[in-house]
Amino acid sequence: MNLVDLSHTFTSSMPIFPGDDKASLIEVATIKRDGYANHNLKSGMHVGTHVDAPRHFIPDGKCISEISIDRFYGNGILVDVRGKSVIDIDCLKNIKIEKDDHVLFFTGHDQFYGTHDYFLDHPVLTEKLAQFLIDKKIKMIGVDMPSPDKYPFAVHKLLLKQDVLILENLTNLKALVNKQFELFAFPIKFETDAAFVRTIAKIKGSMLL
Repeated sequence: MNLVDLSHTFTSSMPIFPGDDKASLIEVATIKRDGYANHNLKSGMHVGTHVDAPRHFIPDGKCISEISIDRFYGNGILVDVRGKSVIDIDCLKNIKIEKDDHVLFFTGHDQFYGTHDYFLDHPVLTEKLAQFLIDKKIKMIGVDMPSPDKYPFAVHKLLLKQDVLILENLTNLKALVNKQFELFAFPIKFETDAAFVRTIAKIKGSMLL
């Protein structure tokens, strides 16, 4: 079974979006002192590899806990957009997108994860591209950067209003180039606007070139 981990490791030193509270992962019990180990976690939901639910921007949108689990699994499509600062509909030329697909955009921006520029200088998707994916009735998009857009987050609002979920802060997408794969992106069942995800791709084979 060929599985690829697309998730960043959750640590206390992990980068956070400017203005968000720092994540805290503290060992509160140790085997040496207490006979067992335990950790406490304090964090916002938009750190590390996570998925945005409609409630993130849509007032009456669904929380993570209200979304059917079938939305977090399905056929994956990788779109290689390395070198592009603006990702538009032309990137899907010769790529077949079907209903219920999960479309991942490989920008290579994850190489800057942990740096100041990671959050400030990342590529963006256009509203035209987002609308095309909505019309195709896909389940989810995923990006190897902190967001598919920047303030005022028009792409976020467009996708989430139509219940297209958004995976952010992915990594290791290079392993999926020219591969057929299934995506598993099940979040913790929080009653929140987003949740952490251990995102996994199961490679089924190579694309016919």
